[in-house]
Amino acid sequence: MTNTPEDVNIPDIPEAVVVPKRRGSLPLVWLIPIVAALVGGWLAVKAVLEKGPTITITFKTAEGLEAGKTKIKYKNVDVGEVKEIHFTKDLSHVVVTAEMDPRAKPHLVEDTRFWVVRARVAGGQVSGLGTLFSGSYIGLDVGKSTKRRKEFEGLEVAPIVTGDVPGRQFVIRGEELGSLDIGTPVFFRRVQVGRVVAHELDQDGGGVTVKIFVEAPFDRHVNPNTRFWNAGGIDITADASGVKVHTQSVVSLLLGGIAFETPAASPVALQADEDQIFTLFPDRTQAMKRPDTDVVPFTTYFTGSLRGLSVGAPADFSGVPVGEVKSIGVEFDDAAKAIRFPVEVALYPERLRSMSRVSLTKPTPAERKARMDALVEAGLRAQLRTGSLLTGQLYVAFDFFPGAPKAKIDWTKTPPELPTTPGGLQELQAMLATLSKKLEKVPFDKIGADLHQVLLSADKLVQRLDTEVAPEARAALAEARKTLSTAQRTLASDAPLHQDAREALREVGRAAQAMRVLADYLERHPEALIRGKKGDKS
Repeated sequence: MTNTPEDVNIPDIPEAVVVPKRRGSLPLVWLIPIVAALVGGWLAVKAVLEKGPTITITFKTAEGLEAGKTKIKYKNVDVGEVKEIHFTKDLSHVVVTAEMDPRAKPHLVEDTRFWVVRARVAGGQVSGLGTLFSGSYIGLDVGKSTKRRKEFEGLEVAPIVTGDVPGRQFVIRGEELGSLDIGTPVFFRRVQVGRVVAHELDQDGGGVTVKIFVEAPFDRHVNPNTRFWNAGGIDITADASGVKVHTQSVVSLLLGGIAFETPAASPVALQADEDQIFTLFPDRTQAMKRPDTDVVPFTTYFTGSLRGLSVGAPADFSGVPVGEVKSIGVEFDDAAKAIRFPVEVALYPERLRSMSRVSLTKPTPAERKARMDALVEAGLRAQLRTGSLLTGQLYVAFDFFPGAPKAKIDWTKTPPELPTTPGGLQELQAMLATLSKKLEKVPFDKIGADLHQVLLSADKLVQRLDTEVAPEARAALAEARKTLSTAQRTLASDAPLHQDAREALREVGRAAQAMRVLADYLERHPEALIRGKKGDKS
């Protein structure tokens, strides 16, 4: 049986109901991308906010530097990284672009310093050995300025003293650098208390300027009266007690050094200011020498050679240093048609006054002039003398020569001319020259001929004596020998004459004994001369 559509019960199809769309709704599928975008944005903002400052450092060379690898370190802690290296426009330097840690931003100031740390030997110290294995890096020294900066000039050499070391810096100036270099030690009483941090030639070329750093607490020993001197090498002093050798240390022998000390007689002073300027003396003797404020210049003219006399040579009075040679010149004397050599000598009367046991006041110019005239009238003269037979160095000696010709000081010249007298060596040379001239006048040829004639005459006399006188002399000697032999036999102990003389002497002795007995008897009995001897019958 076939069913018709009408017979089949088909359920009713539900009718779709239109629901209105809700506004502001977001499908859940979009939630993940939105969260990812928000996180990415936050990370980007955080990265921008936490990104450190970018700076540039200029070096002469990029040796040891590599972009993306070379670090910037402060006290061996990473504070930055090199990002880019490129040349300057003139190709004379390289510019290093580095990204710094945000925490380093307050320390990027005007006096902050950068340098490339490599293995280096300087000033007796070895530094940067770790870079042989880890590679070079850029060192940083934090400055004290408050002015911010992003462009820096890199140092080619690592600084000897960093900003975190307590102490003070001073400036000393000298005529020459000698063996000093960056890193050269500074000594106080032979204790190393600092180092040389920089040096440069003065703009006028007249000297050098050296900057030193003295560590605390030793910097408090530096005051305005402190003296600095070059302590490199060996200082040898010879005096009456022997030879003395002074040196600061073995390091100063090899690398040089600077020493400082304050004279004991200096007045008490406050500590020296930062970057105060001092004088660098060549040695301790010059540094500790008392400064001469009273200077009296004189000009002297010496007739002999000035070989061995140099500027700075001492001038003394009876062995006491009273001055020094300031200059040696040349001038033409029109009157004498000769060349003269003026030697200017600076005298320091204060040295003599300081040695006097009696307090002396500084004389007035008139008193000084009168005093000098009186000394010259008494025989005061300047003389060249040899200070050392080994080196031949000369010095100017002031002494009294009573037998010197009369002379006066020429006060009309500037400086005044002081009379001189020839030195001992010059006198000896003059005497030898005079003796040589006299010897030239001696007729040695005639004397030699006369001497030859005398020798010939003497030879003839000897021959005559040998032929004429000698035989007679031999005969006379033979007769004399016979006479002596006879006298010897006569005077022998067993000779008759000798026995007779001995017997006669015995008789004389007995007679003398009888006379002595008679004299004794008469002394006791003088009446015997009249009455006779007692007991005599007559």
